[in-house]
Amino acid sequence: MNRLPQTTTAEKGPVSVIAGPWPSYTAFKDLPERDRWVLYGSAKAYRQALEDQGLVMAEGYDAFIRRVCAELEI
Repeated sequence: MNRLPQTTTAEKGPVSVIAGPWPSYTAFKDLPERDRWVLYGSAKAYRQALEDQGLVMAEGYDAFIRRVCAELEI
């Protein structure tokens, strides 16, 4: 996991920024569609858990959703 140097935001104070895109879901594109949708939900939950711990993703949320959908082919 690549991390950018710690930065500060007005809303959150010091934050750690994780360089993205990370992780990749391309390896799962051949799973059945239902399983890919489950992984999509898991990807969103995992990102939220990281953000709840104070980590900030360099990749914006909309870009993250587009990328995960493209990688899972959903």
